[in-house]
Amino acid sequence: MTAADPVVTGLVPSLNRPNGNITGVAAFDGTLGPKNLELLRELVPKTDLIGVFFNPDNPSVNVPAVSNEAARALGQQLVIVGIKGEHDIDAAFDTLLQKQIRVLYVWPDAFLYSQRDRLVARAVSYKIAVISDLRAFTAAGGLASYGANNSDLFRQFGVHVGKILRGAKPSEVPVQQPTKFELVINLKAAKALGIDVPPSLLARADEVIE
Repeated sequence: MTAADPVVTGLVPSLNRPNGNITGVAAFDGTLGPKNLELLRELVPKTDLIGVFFNPDNPSVNVPAVSNEAARALGQQLVIVGIKGEHDIDAAFDTLLQKQIRVLYVWPDAFLYSQRDRLVARAVSYKIAVISDLRAFTAAGGLASYGANNSDLFRQFGVHVGKILRGAKPSEVPVQQPTKFELVINLKAAKALGIDVPPSLLARADEVIE
């Protein structure tokens, strides 16, 4: 199971025909960056300057190609900040504060995910709203997230394991992509930030944390 595009990272040559000894489930985290920028536009319509944290050591990440065009279409400007390790976190937040950025999008990445509690706590202390593809950031105190439903991804993963244990060849089992997505809004975080969540957005949410 991988969060990235397994073709881009070289795990398989094709999703439909893995052609080797690897198959599984790919979440394609990060491809929903434009959708999350649209979500930000609904939540904080007057905010046009958005910080983006990403890990430049992640080979599957191409933040500018995925999100800059979408941001321009929405009238937004991205300030992209790389974080490779814990030693970069303080400087990353210094950049946000210097530019008076009040909204932060955390790009999906294993290292940044491992630091989610620290990142969200720091952002909250500076009254910076956090959004991500991953529900875990919202559960940690972030504002909102839109991304693949992890429970469904792991269910698909189990189905794949079952097929292979019954004799299927990995090369002949297509890599599965997400089929269920979820919008999660942290109403408690919104209130602390002074953000009024539109009723229409709350009605669309799959989960509201209060």
